[in-house]
Amino acid sequence: MACACMVSCASATVDVSCSSEQSIQPPAWLHAPSLPRFNGPLKLRQSLLSPRPWVSSRFSIRCSSQKRPQYVPNTIDDPNYVRIFDTTLRDGEQSPGATLTSKEKLDIARQLAKLGVDIIEAGFPIASPDDLEAVKLIAKEVGNDVSDDGYVPVICGLARCNKADIDAAWEGVKHALRPRIHTFIATSDIHMQYKLRKSPDEVVKIASDMVSYARSLGCEDIEFSPEDAGRSNPEFLYRILEEVIKAGATTLNIPDTVGYTLPLEFGQLIANIKANTKGADNVIISTHCQNDLGLATANTLSGAANGARQLEVTINGIGERAGNASLEEVVMAIKCRGQEQMNGLRTGIQTKHIAVTSKMVTDYTGMVVQPHKAIVGANAFAHESGIHQDGMLKFKGTYEILSPDDVGLSRTDESGIVLGKHSGRHALKTRLQQLGYELDGNELDAVFQRFKAVAEKKKVKLLDEDLEALLLDKVFQPSSVWALKDLQVVCGSLGLPTATVKLADVDGAEYIACSIGTGPVDAALKAVDSIIKIPVTLLEYSLSAVTEGIDAIATTRVVIRSEIAHTSMHAQTGKPVLRTFSGTGASMDVVVSSVRAYISAINKMLGFKDIQKDKTSVISTEHKVSVQ
Repeated sequence: MACACMVSCASATVDVSCSSEQSIQPPAWLHAPSLPRFNGPLKLRQSLLSPRPWVSSRFSIRCSSQKRPQYVPNTIDDPNYVRIFDTTLRDGEQSPGATLTSKEKLDIARQLAKLGVDIIEAGFPIASPDDLEAVKLIAKEVGNDVSDDGYVPVICGLARCNKADIDAAWEGVKHALRPRIHTFIATSDIHMQYKLRKSPDEVVKIASDMVSYARSLGCEDIEFSPEDAGRSNPEFLYRILEEVIKAGATTLNIPDTVGYTLPLEFGQLIANIKANTKGADNVIISTHCQNDLGLATANTLSGAANGARQLEVTINGIGERAGNASLEEVVMAIKCRGQEQMNGLRTGIQTKHIAVTSKMVTDYTGMVVQPHKAIVGANAFAHESGIHQDGMLKFKGTYEILSPDDVGLSRTDESGIVLGKHSGRHALKTRLQQLGYELDGNELDAVFQRFKAVAEKKKVKLLDEDLEALLLDKVFQPSSVWALKDLQVVCGSLGLPTATVKLADVDGAEYIACSIGTGPVDAALKAVDSIIKIPVTLLEYSLSAVTEGIDAIATTRVVIRSEIAHTSMHAQTGKPVLRTFSGTGASMDVVVSSVRAYISAINKMLGFKDIQKDKTSVISTEHKVSVQ
């Protein structure tokens, strides 16, 4: 019986009918810049006549009936399927200033589920009460939201190899339909000697005992990681991995914790583990590559090519130090080259949601993506060179191996919608939908109000970048404890810069303060401080224009720290660390933008329970004004 199939080459897809999986040569005319008339079926004709990037002289036919394999912890019934394990909410959040509130973590987890990741590492539950509550929330909400096709992500919690950590991890994830505990212990000589101060025999026993303990709690999905595997003795790795398999581990994650290995080296490590570890055929081998040498994506792909069937990544590659392997880079590399160069590897990621997910993580964490970042950077699909532009105008495949549409980027409005001060709510909602943002109700109302206010001041139409800046300022913000009502500054070469600020608290009560400073921004932030009465240190401040022109919207990012802010336990060192909080703001006025970013960071800080609980005790009443 013939089955519905899909011709796939990079981003091009064509529906046809076939009876088996095969490879064919594309007709010669597909490579010509001008395509002749084609009288085949309309859907096929439209797909072929669209200028899409052909990356090879070969393209394959694959059955569209290929679905995500049924989830079984220690096996995958499709040998070409690769699970994507996203650790943005755990390893990614360890980036300085990337602290997320529980609501923000839940929003990102929902978006990761929409993206289709197989496993979401929701956090390190033992780190703090807030981390535990966030993992619980994600397990209950996202971990039980089953899609029509039966997909629901695995919800994972990280734990060191001790009972307290494992108990906390299980407490967090056990509410999910598919819970997983991920436990780890260092295995390199340098870590065992200087950090753990334990012998190899002791480390093996601890690892085996703790995997057994995790299984005894009722968790049937256990991931074990030998920390710093990239610098560990291979024979010792085989030994400890064999023991944890016997104890009940279902996934063996091989971390290149310090980004030390090279691609050939890491790929060989994965191959050797599969070949030399007893029981390795009955578990999933995973990779976790750090980017200290800029090789995280290359090492991850090398691991996949050598038999790893779970890849640990983060959105935008964020994480400690130089970050982690980037989800978008790994997934799109497999999508673009997996069929022809990696023996048909594939993932279950819905790539059209990559751009929106990247933007959400950027806005919530404050970790800005550099313009030349692969896949999601501002310049990823930009062509300025005359030679490149000439080639692109003739045939897009000359300089694009991927289409922006593949990752959900849209910068062309075929309906002719131009947004300005006369535009209505429906036009704004439609354009936001075209950009990948689904807004309704209060969120749409809030963005529309800001849109109208900005459109009145702009001399030209609002660009997509302007709209996304407004989203950043109104939608991707923490729950408000404080809100900016009014701001006035006096500055210049005469007199001292002075700022007057009016804030409203969560109950609507208003507070006014006036302060002087070295400049208008400094004065305004000092006025905010005098109202909130929480000692805050400004660690980072950056300001940038969204578009060109004198009427451009300015975006500001700040990072703050407070001595009474929430502390958490560092996953690797086990030591308490003082959290830092980032905030973003947008406005055509740079001072307003700066104050909004500062208040955003403060709101995020106050969003942690130990601060918010004591909020009433630190609010000053001397500036309170009556509200009619």
